[in-house]
Amino acid sequence: MNRYSEKIDIGSLELKDQVVSINRVTKVVKGGKNLSFSALVVVGDSAGHVGYGMGKAREVSSAIKKGVEAAKKNIVRVPITSKGSTIPHTVTGRYGSGSVLLKPASEGTGVIAGGPVRAVITAAGIQNILTKSLGSTTAHNVVKATVDALTRLKQPERVARLRGKQLSDVMSDSKHQRSTMEQRPSKKTAEEAAAPAAETAPAAETTAPAAPPAAVPEG
Repeated sequence: MNRYSEKIDIGSLELKDQVVSINRVTKVVKGGKNLSFSALVVVGDSAGHVGYGMGKAREVSSAIKKGVEAAKKNIVRVPITSKGSTIPHTVTGRYGSGSVLLKPASEGTGVIAGGPVRAVITAAGIQNILTKSLGSTTAHNVVKATVDALTRLKQPERVARLRGKQLSDVMSDSKHQRSTMEQRPSKKTAEEAAAPAAETAPAAETTAPAAPPAAVPEG
């Protein structure tokens, strides 16, 4: 995670911590068992800054405190659009066997996420987004994969500057790609294609012609 992070002054940020999971760890030694707790904590200012950390101690409160201190050292900046408070584009983050898909959503959608993903998204300040966890459901892998996805986001202004284009051109290109994918016709199966033809074909006459009445003998 350090390879993506930049130098951020955390002293000017109003960070709020949120505990994602707490696990009890047992270490077997010669004299018996030593019990301790590990806490996974997410911190953020709800304005584009988020980080995660893990702490381990004999008491839960001490483990959470260590996790908060570790999370403050791993704060990353997240690009959030001014319109809609969502992410600029679709992105997928991976860590270990965990994989998380993030997609921008229109205003009013809300945060469609659950568990560890919601904790990270809420701490970052994103208000409208669609998410899907595609791999491991372990809290540590999901949180790290979500943060990895957020660090892969690119600002439209920076992309336009690197390509030598205007911001409106970059945004129009992305909208054209989405509309092209939406208008792409879906492949019909052979059964679906044959169904309308079978319905329109005239039904064959299966009734046999009526037999003539039998002659009545004269008495």
